[in-house]
Amino acid sequence: MFLKNLFKRTAEKIELHDIQAIILRDRPLPYHGVNVFLEILNAASAKAFMKEIVPYVTNAKNWWDNDDAWLAIAFTYEGLKKLELPQSTMESFPGAFKKGMAARSEKLMDINENAPEKWDAVFKATGNHIAVSIFAKGVDDLNSKKALALQVLEKHRGVKLCYQADFDTPIEGNFNHFGFRDGISNPEIEGSGAAHLNSKERPIKAGEFIMGYANEAGNHYPMPQPMEFAKNGTFVIFRKYHSHVAAFNKYLSEQAKSTAEQELLAAKMVGRWRSGAPLNMCPFKDNAALGADARKNNDFDFSNDQNGKIVPYSSHMRRMNPRNSKMAVMSDVNLHRIIRKGVGYGVPLAEGSTKDDGKERGLYFIAFSAKAMETLEFLQKEWVNNGNFVSLKNERDPIIGLNEGKGTFTMPGDPLPKRYIGMPTFNTLKGGMYLFMPGINAIKWMSGV
Repeated sequence: MFLKNLFKRTAEKIELHDIQAIILRDRPLPYHGVNVFLEILNAASAKAFMKEIVPYVTNAKNWWDNDDAWLAIAFTYEGLKKLELPQSTMESFPGAFKKGMAARSEKLMDINENAPEKWDAVFKATGNHIAVSIFAKGVDDLNSKKALALQVLEKHRGVKLCYQADFDTPIEGNFNHFGFRDGISNPEIEGSGAAHLNSKERPIKAGEFIMGYANEAGNHYPMPQPMEFAKNGTFVIFRKYHSHVAAFNKYLSEQAKSTAEQELLAAKMVGRWRSGAPLNMCPFKDNAALGADARKNNDFDFSNDQNGKIVPYSSHMRRMNPRNSKMAVMSDVNLHRIIRKGVGYGVPLAEGSTKDDGKERGLYFIAFSAKAMETLEFLQKEWVNNGNFVSLKNERDPIIGLNEGKGTFTMPGDPLPKRYIGMPTFNTLKGGMYLFMPGINAIKWMSGV
């Protein structure tokens, strides 16, 4: 009993009032919003802008209440340089953050059709210094928050609006462009007050996601300096994907004859039915009620499916969170989790259409981690675009992997596995960046308050 108490995990209290709400808050349903990139032309003007905008940056004190519009702000390394922060602070950032996402393309497997030279022009520009995101449940609330932010921006000519892109729930009911329920499985942060919905997993130490707290190893990850700048901050992954929905529908129709067979193949590729119901809990047919139940649709592990016959090892969900899967290359799954806040953009394709209409649609992938650069590079190179960790050699993620018409997807079966070949890339990368998201007090420190 003494030893049990000695090594008992204790939840560290986190300073919700100083953490930006977007890290903990669920997207509203439906959601509406905007992503904005700003260029810093003058440090003094930018600091004045930050001083005036900080009251509108939403903190996480009441993170569970997502009915109002909420605003978040983050900075690229070049943006922090433009703010003329102390040299010691700039030198304390990780090398991958300093170089930026484009310069790390080989490490990320952002090559060929995903290579930086093929990205949208805005992501090739050098003036992306500040990113502002606004989320809202209603369009009126969004427009009100946007108007307030623009009023502040217009007063400070040393900060220039470079890019503005709206986003919305792609398909009513929280479904992405491929027709799958979105945003289901995020890790629970210990000490946040979040309800514990997965009885098979435990909450993860706050330090894996937010700086200044203990991580899973009981230590603190290296942080930018000084402490008042880094505490309660995090690193942000921002990536824009174009979704090839028609190609996905066409591939299903070519590989499976009946609608039921196509839906099963799609579910095997993702790891869930379109409703969000996990294959592990309903392996033979969809269960819409389960898919819609946030208290049940993530409460499972793979204890009953260690051979992958229900949920293939190569499925998107099992790659991104292997849970308790037996892996050929061992790794602590909790060290590679990220908090995702992806949002859709563009109008939906006609349901079931196999003909592309030429319109832009896809996903802004937004994620948070105290070691975001290291985590993303691991996920992209080892779990998304490689199959060695589950003994599948060069097989790649069927949904976000770089398959380029040569992809293979293995579905275990009796007596032999079934292998699908010739898979194209269903999500093409159109740009990305790394950002630092400071705590509320750090924004004040940066602006000289």
